[in-house]
Formats: sequence, structure tokens, C-alpha cells
Amino acid sequence: MRYVQQKCPSSPATQLLELARMSTTASLNTHCLPPPPVPEQEEEQEQPQIYMCVLWYVGQLGITYYDTGDCSVHFMPDMPDNEDLKLLQKVIDEVLPRCIVTSAKQDHNIAKFLTNMGAATGDVDKPEIVLFPNIDFGLEVSKQRILSRQFPFIPSHMTATEKILYLSSIIPFESPLMVRALGGLLKFLDRRRIGVELEDSTIGVPILAFKKFVLMDIVNMDQDTYCVLQIFKSEVHPSVYKLASGLKEGLSLYGILNRCRCKWGEKLMRLWLMRPTRNLTQLNKRLDVIQFFLLAQNHETVLTLQDCLKNIKNVPQILRRMTLSHTKVSDWQALYKTVYSAVCLRDTCRSLPSSIELFQTISQVFTDDLHYIASLISKVVDFEGSISENRFTVRPNVDSTIDEKKRKLMGLSDFLTEVARKELETLDNRIPSCCVIYIPLIGFLLSIPRLPTMLDKSDFEIEGLDFMFLSEDKLHYRSARTKELDSILGDLHCEIRDQETLIMHQMQTKILEKSAVLNNVIEYTAHLDVLLALAVMARENSYSRPCFTHRHGIYIKDGRHPLMELCAKTFVPNPVNSGEANGRIKILTGPNSSGKSVYLKMVGLITFMALIGSYVPAAEAEIGAVDGIYTRIHSRESVSLGLSTFMIDLNQVAKAVNNATERSLVLIDEFGKGTNTVDGLSLLAAVLRHWLNQGTQCPQVFVSTNFHSLVQLKLLPDTPLVQYLTMETHQDGDELIFFYQLKEGVSTVSHAANIAALAGMPPKVIARGMEVSELIRNGKPVRCIDHPSKGNQLERCKSLVEKFLCLDLDDPHVDLEKFMSQEVLPSAASILYPCNPRNMDYML
Repeated sequence: MRYVQQKCPSSPATQLLELARMSTTASLNTHCLPPPPVPEQEEEQEQPQIYMCVLWYVGQLGITYYDTGDCSVHFMPDMPDNEDLKLLQKVIDEVLPRCIVTSAKQDHNIAKFLTNMGAATGDVDKPEIVLFPNIDFGLEVSKQRILSRQFPFIPSHMTATEKILYLSSIIPFESPLMVRALGGLLKFLDRRRIGVELEDSTIGVPILAFKKFVLMDIVNMDQDTYCVLQIFKSEVHPSVYKLASGLKEGLSLYGILNRCRCKWGEKLMRLWLMRPTRNLTQLNKRLDVIQFFLLAQNHETVLTLQDCLKNIKNVPQILRRMTLSHTKVSDWQALYKTVYSAVCLRDTCRSLPSSIELFQTISQVFTDDLHYIASLISKVVDFEGSISENRFTVRPNVDSTIDEKKRKLMGLSDFLTEVARKELETLDNRIPSCCVIYIPLIGFLLSIPRLPTMLDKSDFEIEGLDFMFLSEDKLHYRSARTKELDSILGDLHCEIRDQETLIMHQMQTKILEKSAVLNNVIEYTAHLDVLLALAVMARENSYSRPCFTHRHGIYIKDGRHPLMELCAKTFVPNPVNSGEANGRIKILTGPNSSGKSVYLKMVGLITFMALIGSYVPAAEAEIGAVDGIYTRIHSRESVSLGLSTFMIDLNQVAKAVNNATERSLVLIDEFGKGTNTVDGLSLLAAVLRHWLNQGTQCPQVFVSTNFHSLVQLKLLPDTPLVQYLTMETHQDGDELIFFYQLKEGVSTVSHAANIAALAGMPPKVIARGMEVSELIRNGKPVRCIDHPSKGNQLERCKSLVEKFLCLDLDDPHVDLEKFMSQEVLPSAASILYPCNPRNMDYML
């Protein structure tokens, strides 16, 4: 006898089981539950997409967007935004939406803004602009659309009134533009069916959470600043298997700070880097956590927390699959590990000082619902059985009916062997053997080997048996006994699967109702993960805690470039001292390769790191109020922009001139070198005078330049607001030694010849360059060195005279004008003007 088992689809469940008795009540002790015995399989996630809805009216902006990564809707309460729509541009630059939805009836300002965005050339990532009729954004229609929608995180037992009160506690209905934008977004999701295109029409786009986001107190930084400071840097992945899938992070600030253990920590760290803040309270809270983790006695706690964070999986993706009933075995394992680790994180945080707000918050919001979910999964899900059968299976003693059917199924082999023996006694003696098999969806069948005499289908007929089919030289029949087995035992396999699937659906419903605590787990474990990563980086590289002040100024002792110090064998630290009334404009001179650009970037990076709540690479740092960082360091050339390099430089400086306040930091490197020397110097002096005229309202400006005439010609007034600095060097014979040390003063020489030699320029070229430079500097004429010798000139003159004497002037066919233009004038020009023999304008 052999037993055959095949896959079969689930059928609708016939009875409901109460899950309350399958899970223990939420335990109040602090013991963690054991993890599942089998590790789950990680799978590659799709790139999340953002779908945004925008409305602007009379200076107010309403924004909502849907993130497919965690199936959440983010909303921003109505915020003021001017006609230039800078706030909207900031949000778009940050979230990078794939699609922007708005009303077809809009103010001309936002209509022009979106038209220009949609018409941008050369930008492959430009968002799609979708227009809906204005009626779809009606306030009452939008409210009704929100309140009538079924959200899985809202308990099913709530009445309509309770649901309204619940949503009112999450969504600010007092922001009409935001509510209208949310209504339009829901309309768009229902129409496009994002992520559920192939599902049944009754299944809507899953929305697992509503999240509020604001851009208050955000430090202003454009993409050029992020690029030149190397906050982010994408590179093509070296693996041939991932060339088509995307990029990897190169040497960047994000790359070195990202020591996060979970995906959501990485995502939050990138968000913090995109949103440097002026909120000193928030920054100090982050620094307090880092300071706690840096204490030597807390090292074991750090390791424990990091071990737990490694098990925080992609819960939003799991919840999304639950809403669509697509849950896999690996999802249950990942969810159990996440909940188990979250309980351990909570218990650990409860033992830490409650004076630190993050620890107290985790202790409170990681409620006993986590114990409920963990107990529910551990009591119900049979992980080993689920892995072996590649489907959801339940543990023994969960449901008596399932247990009874599984016992019958397990004892079926011996029973069918006995049935087959009895069947063989009634068969023809020519049949040597038989067996009774069970096939899901078909039932029990009698299987006998095909005899050599059985050639045609008519030969398959056996009295008392109903022929079913032939397979692998085996004839399959129904007999009276197999029919009786079908009526008594039924389709055990499918019945078990149906009942286990029903239990799985009930578990999914219970867990989705508790999804609020799971969303809290993702949010606060991400915060914890980022701060632990920053603490690890601070410990490994001897970073220090920055101090904040409301005064205007930046004070740094022994500052270091966080990226350069990892690449260089030795790094020379330098100070920064930019006060309120003295030295607000620093003019840095010195030869090329002396460290001017690195110094400017160091100032920007240390300030930036402080504004995200990180420790900084310095012995001490005091950062004043900063509302923006503006740079002109590198030119980001792009064919699609249609602008020259110098025009791009001008645009970057224009942003600083037009937007920088007394609280801003401005970094300018070698501005003016892309055009005529006099014009570039004049523009640089004009920009600096513009800021000097603002007095104490001048921003903190750091300028590096090789325009020594800026000082020599005294183009700037003598004022305490200006301080001249240089990078220290020493000339040892023909060798130039760089100390990379900042000091007060002005460099009067560029040492271009030494730098050219370091770059590998031929010595002959360098010597000639120095000769010409010295002649120009002393006001002497520059003579060409490639003119012909006097002997050659004499030979050319003799040749010209001989040609002239050979002419027969009496011959009427001789063209004297042609001879003069083709022979005499070129020869005379080469003799009189040996440096430019082709220039005969002066002779003519």
C-alpha cells in the first residue's frame, strides 16, 4: 500500500473557532518568549513608491501622500506657503513622489509650478502630474470618503460614532485643505488600485496607518549642498547580479554613519539627514540618548539592544499581506521574531533611566498587546510543520476537530493496507497485488498493476469495480469499500487545510486590530536603532557632544573632516571661530592643495552633523542658531540644464545672496574663476560687500580664493567683520611643504609651479610658465621663444630678392599684385612679427 498526498486549494470553512482560548492572556512578567526554532527566509523587497496629493489656496498648502513601502498615509496639516511654493518644493525634493495628484481647478501659481515640473527636460525621475475634477476634492465629499472607508487597524466592534471619534483623534479635520487632499488621494488610490491591480475588485488598497509629518524648524539646504558635502553619494553596485536593480551607497556621511541593524533604522537615518532641524529640544533629546550609550558601564546594554534590533523585520509588508490574505509561512516567523524582540527591547528599556524620554516612551507604547500577539502565534502556529508543508499549519491541541482528522490521516497508512488486503481477496487470481491510495479532491481509489493481457480500454473493465483512469501502468478503480471510505472519512486533507486556513484568517483579523502597537514598534525601534548607530560611530572615532546656543556663531576646537580623516593616514585638526560681531566673514587664501576646500567642507559637515543630533568630529563644538547652509564649492554640470559652468556657479551664489540671513552658514570656494579674472574678482568683491553692508545681520561666510588682488587692491573695507586666514606652508628649496594648519594672515603667492610639479607637468613647461608669469607681474613684454633664427631670416630674404629679380617686368602677363600678396607680404610679416607670422593686419 502506498499513500499519495497532493496539493489542493482551500474551500470555504464550515465552522468558526474562538481564538481567545488558544492564546494566553497578556502576561505581566518580564520573561521573553522563546524565538521560533526555524529561521525565516529573507526576500528582496520592491522599491517603495510615493503617490502625493497637493492643494494650494490663498497662501495655504495641504499635502498628503501614500507610501507603498509601509502602506501608510502621511499628512501635513495646513501650512502657509508663499506664491513661490518653496515649502512644496522642499517636500517634493524630500519624498520624491512618483505621481502628484491635484485639482484641475487650481490657482495659477501652483498650476504654473506643476506645469514647469511636468515639462522639465532631461529628468527621468520627474513625477507624473494627474488632474482630477474639482468636485472630487469637495470638503464634505472627502470627509465622507474618509469616514466610510474600512481601515484594518480600527477594531471591527466599533460603532459608526466611535469610529468617527477614533479617526478624529488621528486626522486633524480642522485642516480643510489637508482633508480635501486626503479625499482626493483616496479617490486616486481607488481608481489606480495601487498594489492590488490583480486582486478582486472588492479588495481595496491597504492603508495600515496614518502618520503626521511637518517641516517646521527645518534647516534650508539645496541639492547642491548635499552633493558637495557628500551627505549622500550613490554608486553603481559592483555585483553583476545587482547592476539592473539599483545603486549602492558610496563614501558619504550617510554611508559612514549608517550602522543601523534594521531596515527602518536606515530609512529613518536617511530622513534625519534630509531634515536637519533647528529644534534644540529635539536635538538635545537625541544627544542625551547617545551620551547614555557612550558610558562604559552601558556597553553590554548597547550590545543587547543591537541584537534585538537585528530581528525587527518588515512588519508593514507583513500587515499588508494580511489585509490581502497573502500571508506566507516566512511572514509568521518574521512577525513572531519581531514581536519577541520588541518585548525584549521593552523589558530592557524599563530597566534604563526613565529620565531619558525615548526609554520611557518605549516602555509605555510597547504595550501588553505584544504579549498577546506573541502568545497567539506561539500557541497556534506550528512552524516546523508549516515549513515542511510550505503552508500554514496549527499546533496540536488547538482545535479538537483538526486533531482528530490529523490522527485519522496519520493512521490512514496502516488502515489502507488492511483494506487493500481484503480487496485483493475478492479480485481475480491473475492480479498479483493491489493497493488503496488517497488522492486529495478525488478520494480513495483501488490501484492495481496493468496486466499484459489488458491492451484496450475494454480490457480494463473488472466486475464490481468502476474504472477511473490509467497512470504509469497502474489502473485506478472505485470499489464498494473505497466509496464507503469516502462517505466515512471524507476528503480529510482538504478539510484540514480549510479549517487551518480559517484559523489563519481569524488570527490575521486579531493581529490587524492590534496593528497600532506594531506601528509603534517600527517607529520607536527605528529611533533607537539610529541613535545606537550614531553612538557606535561616536565611540569608534572619538566624537564629542556639540553644544547649542541661541547666539549667532560657530566655535569648533580641533575640528576634523569626518570623511577625509578615514581616508588620510594623518589628519590635521583645525579650529573655527566665527562670532557675532567679529570675523563673520572669513577669507581663506593659500596655495592649491593646501586644504582650503577640505576646511570649508569640514565646517559645513560638523555644523550639519550637530543639526541632526549627532556627536561631531571635534574636541569641542558650540553651534549657534543656523537656519540654512548654502554652498558654492563644486559645479554640478548637466547637459539637461543648458547652462554654462559659470552660470551654474552664479545660480548657487545667487541663492545664498537672496536667501541667507544672519543665522545662515555660507561656504564659497573659488567663486569667479570661471570667467575673466577682472570680472570674477569684481563679482566676488561685490558679493562680499553686499553682506558687509548688512552689518551684524551678515551671515556666517567662509570664502576661499586665489584672488590675491582682493587684499592687495583693498577691495573690501577695513572692518572687524572680515578676518583673513591662510593655510600654513613652507618653501624648502624647490619643495613646498604643506602643514594643513590654519593661521591668521594672507598668502601672497600661489605656488602654482610647485603644484604643477606635483601634478606631473613637464619641467620645461613649468619653467616657461614661471618666466611668463614673472614678466607679466613686472609689466615687461612677453617675447616668443619659437621665432626663427637670424640666419633663417637672411636666407628667406635672399630667396625673396632672387624671385623678384627673375621677374620680367616688361612681360604684360606678369601679375605684380599677386606676387606682392602671395610672396612679399607673408615673408615680410614673418620677419617683422615672428611671434604671429599670420597676422598681417598691421602691415595692411
